[in-house]
Amino acid sequence: MSETYKSNRSVYYSCHYHVVWCPKYRRNVLIGPIETRLKEIIAQVCQECQAEVEELEIMPDHVHLLVSVDPQFGIHRLIKLIKGRSSRVLRQEFPALKRRLPSLWTNSYFVGTTGGALLSLIKQYIEQQKHV
Repeated sequence: MSETYKSNRSVYYSCHYHVVWCPKYRRNVLIGPIETRLKEIIAQVCQECQAEVEELEIMPDHVHLLVSVDPQFGIHRLIKLIKGRSSRVLRQEFPALKRRLPSLWTNSYFVGTTGGALLSLIKQYIEQQKHV
């Protein structure tokens, strides 16, 4: 895979992040129509923020996201927007989530840069999560 660089007005960059986060109490709620809607919300937020979803896998109790984002925008801002909007929208559209969880997501998440690993290996790892 050849490395491609993106740019804003002042920075050329290639920033890829592997992000993992979980629902509160690691409940198995990210299934069926909730999983489908969550994928749509993540894609929409990333598009609005000019971030590129490179790989996405939603497990019943956690989310794996490989994303490229402008370093001046920041991965922390992107994840805050994704978690905030998805929590609000999913709890509005699926009232059962309100009954099961006081809030949809935990406050924490894992983020790792992919500079030390080939992107293809990380994509393969995320793709294989469903089959473990």
